[in-house]
Amino acid sequence: MIKVAVTGAAGRMGSGIIKKITEQDDMEVVAAIEMPNTPLADKDAGLQAGIGEIGVGIVGSERLEETLKSSGAEVLVDFTIAPAAVETIKTATSCGVNVVVGTTGFTDDQMALNIKNVEDNKVGAVISSNMAIGVNVFFNTLKKLAPLLYDFDIEIIEAHHNQKKDAPSGTAMTAFEVITDALNRNPEEVGVFGRKGLVGKRTPEEIGVHAIRGGDIVGDHTVMFVGEGERFEVKHQAHTREVFIAGVIRAVRYVPTAQKGVVSSMNDVLGLE
Repeated sequence: MIKVAVTGAAGRMGSGIIKKITEQDDMEVVAAIEMPNTPLADKDAGLQAGIGEIGVGIVGSERLEETLKSSGAEVLVDFTIAPAAVETIKTATSCGVNVVVGTTGFTDDQMALNIKNVEDNKVGAVISSNMAIGVNVFFNTLKKLAPLLYDFDIEIIEAHHNQKKDAPSGTAMTAFEVITDALNRNPEEVGVFGRKGLVGKRTPEEIGVHAIRGGDIVGDHTVMFVGEGERFEVKHQAHTREVFIAGVIRAVRYVPTAQKGVVSSMNDVLGLE
C-alpha cells in the first residue's frame, strides 16, 4: 500500500486526487496539506473532497515536516503554485519522501533548485507540466513530427479557464521546448510570445506562442505547422480534470521504484521514447 500525502488538498485538483486515491486498492491518503494556518485545519479531507470521512485531517503547510514524518508518507503529490511548491519539494525531499509534481510556472532557477533537492536527497521524483496521458503522447508526437516539417511555420496556441494565473501554460512551454530541441533551435532566439503592432515579416525559424483565457476551459493545446498550400495541426483537448488525475495515479505508482536522485518525466512513467 503506497502512503500518499496531498498538498493543495482543498483545491479542485487536490480534492480530485484525494477522491481518486481512495478508489485505488494499492494506495491510501495519509496526509492532506493546505496553505499555512488554513481555516480548514483539522477538517476531514474526505469531507472537503465530498466523499465522506477518510480519517485524515487537513493541516497547514507550516506543519508539513512533522506531518510527513508522523504519517509515514512515501509519496507527496503537489498541485499548488510555484513558490509554495519549491518549499514543499525542499521539505519533502529532505524527509526522504518521493514527489509527484504537476505544479506549473517554475522559473529556471526554481526548477534547478527542485532538481538539486531531488539529487541531494536521493529520492524518486516525477515533475511534469502536464500529467494527462494524452498530452504526453502529444509531446511525443511533436518530437517526431517537427523534424519532418522543419520548413513549415510553427505556432502554438493554448487556452485555459479564467482562473489560471500563469501564461503561457506549462504545457505550451513544454511543447515549445520539445519542438525547439527537435529542430536544434535556440529557444531564447526563436520564441515570439504574442504579437502586437508593426512586428515585421515573420522569420522562418520563429515559433509563436499564444495564450487564451476564458470561462471554464480545462485545457486546450494546438500546434500548427503551416506550409505553402497546406496546414497540419496537432491538438489535445482536456474535457475534464480527470485526465490529469489519471496520470497522477500512474505517476504515484511509478515513483517509489523510480531511479533515485533523478527527476523523471511522464515519458518515463508511460514508457514513451
